[in-house]
Amino acid sequence: MAENFVLVLYYSRHGATANMASQVARGVESGAGMAARLRTVPPVSADCEKLADEIPADGPLYCELDDLRDCAGLVMGSPTRFGNMAAPLKYFLDQTSSLWLSGAMIDKPAAVFTSTSSLHGGQETTLLSMMLPLLHHGMVIAGLPYSEAGLLSTTSGGTPYGASHWAGADNGRQVDEGEAALCRALGARVGRLARGYNR
Repeated sequence: MAENFVLVLYYSRHGATANMASQVARGVESGAGMAARLRTVPPVSADCEKLADEIPADGPLYCELDDLRDCAGLVMGSPTRFGNMAAPLKYFLDQTSSLWLSGAMIDKPAAVFTSTSSLHGGQETTLLSMMLPLLHHGMVIAGLPYSEAGLLSTTSGGTPYGASHWAGADNGRQVDEGEAALCRALGARVGRLARGYNR
């Protein structure tokens, strides 16, 4: 049986995606009875598999398959890499075949979020790329409905496919309140849906 937590899983290079993850977690915990569990993944090397310490030097712990198996819902985030999710997150997801074989993720609610340095740099395709493995796992994808007024007023990040953030060319632009509110709304929605999941 799933535990009463939503897994907020992310990879962050410059800190913006980590900031968004904390806002998503706040949203998850804004409703009664659901906790958020923040987890990240280690970087990978372009030359060979990078050996990382079992526990990161700072920030959340690295995600384990048990975190995915035991969660009641998932919100996953990545910076945009050429319109796609970052390699470290993809590498981690590529190791989840045992969960797929057992059907451990079927019917759990899931959502996605991203940060990109260019305003039209592939936010929506990155969100869609993260949805694909989740759909293969049988998860139920939750986006952001247009009842969230911020979707109609944002000039930077925010899509019906999930929360997003525009970090600027130097990655120095902070998550603004409109983007943060959409992150919290996304977390709250998955939290509500996860409360109804009980396998």
